[in-house]
Amino acid sequence: MTFSIVARSDDGDSLGVAVASKFLAVGSAVPAARMGLGAIATQSFCNTLYKRDGLARLADGASAQETLDALLDNDDEREERQAGVVDASGRAATWTGSGCLDWAGGVTGPGYAIQGNILTGPDVVQAMHEAYLNSGAEAALPERLLAALRAGDAAGGDSRGRQSAALLVVSASGSYTPGDDLAYDLRVDDHPDPCTELTRLLALHHVFFDRPDDDDLLPLDGELAVEVEQHLQTLGHPDLNTWAGVENYELRLVQGHIDSFLLERLREQAANRPH
Repeated sequence: MTFSIVARSDDGDSLGVAVASKFLAVGSAVPAARMGLGAIATQSFCNTLYKRDGLARLADGASAQETLDALLDNDDEREERQAGVVDASGRAATWTGSGCLDWAGGVTGPGYAIQGNILTGPDVVQAMHEAYLNSGAEAALPERLLAALRAGDAAGGDSRGRQSAALLVVSASGSYTPGDDLAYDLRVDDHPDPCTELTRLLALHHVFFDRPDDDDLLPLDGELAVEVEQHLQTLGHPDLNTWAGVENYELRLVQGHIDSFLLERLREQAANRPH
């Protein structure tokens, strides 16, 4: 019912899963990941307990293959299951039971496991494999995962059609809240073109949650400080922090600076405010 990729970044700083399916809200069922432990995809008559129990096995020091073997050993319906696991060391394992509906299969390599079932053919997994390898180790893991997912979708994907897609990435650099490893949790639950929509959501995530590049930061002093203050007064905000919080740009703030993106958004809003 599904095609997915589970992977660890080459530097070990990120782990994640990308998945798509003709299934409502596939992101609620298939992916799981924890920094320092590993990442898991469970699919094909999916046993969602694989996520909880698999992460527990990884936390106890089991490898990806040992974790997958233990999950299957305790599952009387193992032949109906498909799963992929990558551990924190980059070891990978995949399983496709004999009861999975055609076409079904998977492939593994250093730091990744790719698998799918009810696919249009083996070229879906092959396209994902090639896209992931060709995306380059220098690319960020969310982009690499999404490149693989989109390649599988373009190659035919789920033979029943499209409905949902998801991207889950945990990272040592964390997320919105310090101490939380959840860096990306994007879901398209019901959409005619979910992989394309997921790409749009990833771009929006970068807009709202990425720290600006240092080269893009402008010192907030002199004439620029006066201009920003005037725009804030026009919009009825007491300071830049308040405006950024209202607009959900607070993670882009850098003390004593403003980046060009925020400056343009501030200028546009002030210019378009009714007088």
